[in-house]
Amino acid sequence: MRDTAASDATHVLVIEDDDTIGRHLDAGLRGNGYRSTWCRTGADALTEARATPHAAVLLDLGLPDVDGIDIARTLRAENPGLLVVILTARGDEIDVIAGLDAGADDYLVKPFTLSVLLARLRAHLRRRTPEPPRSRRPIQLGDLTVDTAARRCLVAAHEVGLRPKEFELLAVLAQHAGDAVSRETLMARVWDEHWFGPTKTLDVTLASLRRRLNEAAAELPHPPALPRITTLRGHGYRLDPVPPVSGSRPTGS
Repeated sequence: MRDTAASDATHVLVIEDDDTIGRHLDAGLRGNGYRSTWCRTGADALTEARATPHAAVLLDLGLPDVDGIDIARTLRAENPGLLVVILTARGDEIDVIAGLDAGADDYLVKPFTLSVLLARLRAHLRRRTPEPPRSRRPIQLGDLTVDTAARRCLVAAHEVGLRPKEFELLAVLAQHAGDAVSRETLMARVWDEHWFGPTKTLDVTLASLRRRLNEAAAELPHPPALPRITTLRGHGYRLDPVPPVSGSRPTGS
């Protein structure tokens, strides 16, 4: 498992089999200050990703040798902190959900402009830049600890491995524990204030966060006291205080 902190923050891996699109992306990235490595097949891309640290991957789903969804899943398993942006002609909601479930951080449907892609790339990488040490103490909510400075999540002192967007979503909810947080606020804080993609991204990430916290709680010998993530239909979500009676479903519905 690679440490992305050691990777070049400007190095982008492009996985695209179409020569015209691939050349356009490669030239566009290089012309805007990025280092770019272009692979045309999934096999070559995995070899490159395992050999050289990258800050981000731009991934086409329609590859000649393997489905891009499988590549996204493998990249995410081998490098949890890697930024993965899917670029594809598949625009149906079910395809978007599949891509996000596979571990992608973002999903752009072709055709798109280079300026939009670069803006999204900058926004994602900016959020991943290490922040200077803070004096802010970790947020403690029952048996849940959210340490924003160290980017750590613990359930009853046991660390939970969260994907970057899962952690950022939990951090925003924890910082406003007990308050209703709108979908618009969450999308702006966790993704981008100019986000215009599918808001299903938020729901998929939230569902994955719940699942990871539930799985972590189930592995402990005694049910931990965790706050509940409550869905507010038509508005957003709320991280409720720790319930007084332990043993109930820990992360809401």
